[in-house]
Amino acid sequence: LILIGGFVQLLAGFLAFRKYDHLGGAAFLTFSALWSSYGATRHLLDIGVGNTEGFTAGSVAFLVLNAFLIVLASSFNVVLFCLTLAMEVLTICFLLFTLENLPLPFEIVMLSILSVICFYGATASLTNCMFGKDLLVMGPPLLTVQSSKKDEEDPLPCVCPKSHLTSGLRTIAELLNTGAVCGVPTDTVYALAASCKHPQAIEKVYRIKDRPQEKPICIFISNLEQLRAAAPPISPLLWEFMENVYPGGIGCIIRKGEWLKKLGVGAGYSRVGTQDSIMIRVPDLTVLVHLIDMTGPLAITSANPSGEVDSTHHDMVISRLGHKLEGVLCDGESDEVVASTVVNCTKIDESGITIVREGCIPAGKVMQIFERVKNR
Repeated sequence: LILIGGFVQLLAGFLAFRKYDHLGGAAFLTFSALWSSYGATRHLLDIGVGNTEGFTAGSVAFLVLNAFLIVLASSFNVVLFCLTLAMEVLTICFLLFTLENLPLPFEIVMLSILSVICFYGATASLTNCMFGKDLLVMGPPLLTVQSSKKDEEDPLPCVCPKSHLTSGLRTIAELLNTGAVCGVPTDTVYALAASCKHPQAIEKVYRIKDRPQEKPICIFISNLEQLRAAAPPISPLLWEFMENVYPGGIGCIIRKGEWLKKLGVGAGYSRVGTQDSIMIRVPDLTVLVHLIDMTGPLAITSANPSGEVDSTHHDMVISRLGHKLEGVLCDGESDEVVASTVVNCTKIDESGITIVREGCIPAGKVMQIFERVKNR
C-alpha cells in the first residue's frame, strides 16, 4: 500500500510537469517524499522512544514547506488545494506519531481522506492529459490576483497604428489631410511627414525638430507618372536619369516652378524646397507609396531632432518626438540606417550632376548610373 501510494504521487507529479504545471509537479513530488517517509517510519522501520528526534524535525520542516504550497495551490484549483491541505494534516499526524501522541482513529480517517483525494486527483490528471480536455473537474482557483499590468503601462503620446493594417494607414492619412504632422517609415530611415496642402503643418515640422529655416524640405511622390502629368520643363537626359533611380534612395534636386501646383503642391508651395529648386523623391516602400496616393505629395524630413542621429525604428520616433506629433505609423526596423543620397540635377545638361549628400546609395554608384544614362 505504501509503495502504491508513493507511485501514485510520482505519477501525478510527472503528469503535472508534462502539462507545464511546475507548481503541481513540485507539490506532488514533495508529497511523494512525505508519503514514503511517513509510511516507512510509521510501519516499516522500528521507530521507538529516544530515536525520533530527526523525524520530528523533518515533520516540522514539512509543515512549513507544505503551508507555502497550500497558499500557492489555492490559486490553481480546488483538488490541488484540498490535497495540500490534507497533506498538512497528515504531516501533523507524522509529528504526533514521533511525539507518541497520535490517536489511531484520527490517523485512519486522515489516511482515508487523503487516499480519496489522491486517487481522484491522479485519475483526473491522467484523464484530462490523455484526452486534452477537462473531462474530470479540478475546480476553479480559490485565490485570484488581479493584474495591474494595464495600470502600469504608460499611454502612448500619440496615435500609433500598425503599417500592415489598412485601418492604420487610413488613420494616418486622415490626420495628414487635416493638417497634422506624423512620423512615417520610408525606404531609408523614419521621417516626419506633412501634407503639402497645409503650409502650417510644414511650419510645424520645423518647430518640432528645431530645424533651421534656411534648410529646405523635400517632397515625396508615389510614382514618376505623377511628375510627367505635371509637365515640368525637364530635359530627356534628366527624365532618363530619374527613371533609373526611382523608386529608390536617391533624391533629385530640380528647378522649381508653377508645375508643382499641378503636382498637388498647393498652399505649401513656398514652404518646400528653396526659392529656385525642389528635391523630389519616389520612395521604394509600398506602404508609404499607398499613403501618398491617399494624401497627395508629402513634405518630408528625417524624424529626429535637428543635429541628432536618424531614427531607425518607430519606437525611436515615439520616444524622441511622439509628444509633439499627432501620429506615428509603426513599421518596425527601417531598411537603412542612414538617409537618402541627394543629387543636384539643376545643371545636368550643362555640367552634369553633383552629390550634395552621400547617404544609403554610394556616390560612386550614382555617378555610374549617370554616366551610363548619358552615354546611352
